Amino acid sequence: MGGAALLPRRPWAGRRVVLGVTGGIAAYKAVQLARDLTQLGALVDVALTRAAGAFVGAITFEAVTGRPVRSDLLAPGYALDHIRLGRDADVVCIAPATADTIARAAAGAASDLITAILLATRAPVLFCPAMNDRMYSHAAVQRNLERLRELGYGVVGPAVGPLAFGEGQGPGRMEEPDAIVQYIGRALEGTTPLSGRRVLVSAGPTREAIDPVRFLSNRSSGRMGYALAQAAWRRGAEVTLVSGPTALEPPVGPALVKVETAEEMKDAVTRELPGRDVLVMAAAVADFRPAHVAPEKLKKESRPGAIALEPAPDVLRSTRAARPAGMVAVGFALETENARANARAKLESKDLDLVVLNDATVPGAGFEVETNQVVLLDRAGGAQELPLLSKDEVADAILDRVVSLLQAR
Repeated sequence: MGGAALLPRRPWAGRRVVLGVTGGIAAYKAVQLARDLTQLGALVDVALTRAAGAFVGAITFEAVTGRPVRSDLLAPGYALDHIRLGRDADVVCIAPATADTIARAAAGAASDLITAILLATRAPVLFCPAMNDRMYSHAAVQRNLERLRELGYGVVGPAVGPLAFGEGQGPGRMEEPDAIVQYIGRALEGTTPLSGRRVLVSAGPTREAIDPVRFLSNRSSGRMGYALAQAAWRRGAEVTLVSGPTALEPPVGPALVKVETAEEMKDAVTRELPGRDVLVMAAAVADFRPAHVAPEKLKKESRPGAIALEPAPDVLRSTRAARPAGMVAVGFALETENARANARAKLESKDLDLVVLNDATVPGAGFEVETNQVVLLDRAGGAQELPLLSKDEVADAILDRVVSLLQAR
């Protein structure tokens, strides 16, 4: 998941996931999915069809989950496995889901362990289709997928990309494990106080041009804002992420608006602001920009003695008059001195409900790291100090406070 170390955390930790693996070449991806879910703290029970076992053996899944793998619907000592697994599951995910399994599930069949589990469970169910693009586009497959949706099952993907050897690219490729993990997380969250809420998040740095090839920027990686957008979507919110330039993969679910300069971020945030319930400005927007941009690349021989600067737009301040009534507004303050005083001044001057204070002098906090240690300051003078956490965990802590502020309105 983005190269970050996976540790048990919300909402996967301690939850039971039944992973149904059916017979397609994408079964190899299910190993990574099982591993990631296990590292996030989930108890993963793999149900493997005989056809899937021809691609990946049961021992592989047992090695990454630490749990026995089930394959047979009727086996001595395991005759009620489909009932037990279906009853105990918090979510059932079929990945990959072949055309055959999709057809049998749509018909309500119980001809193998996986389809029997589907009839026995009342947990959320996700199907991750994987097949050749010609098979996927067939009217029968599309009709069966629509029937699954009518039954209340979720359908994740498929993605567009390389298919089996020699088959080129097209729709039918199973979604990547990172994405499926997030959909499983959203299913595990269920209905939350953020479900249906409209959330706007900004993230990353901005760049202010000096000439066509050089710019002023900062060291923001965008990880904190991306984690917030992902967590809010996973909790059921409708999320738009306005992002400056980053090297991060887009989060799963949120709409992504890419910008470069502070002016572009201001325009995008202004455009997206109406109707929002929550604004979280995690972007590290430039305070200054060059007063003049050279039309051509500056040469060493003609380098300027100094670069004149002017204030860049204050994006967060510019939202004050346009914020919808009842909106919860959250800002970030990265400080190196007089941290709390400066953060409280920002809370007041920009009319915020919450400021996330990030002391850049604290080891393991700030830019370009996967952890953070913050203090949440509110209007009433409260201060909640969080320990050093992953940015994903910090995102959930911030959203917990946002939820309490929304519920108090």
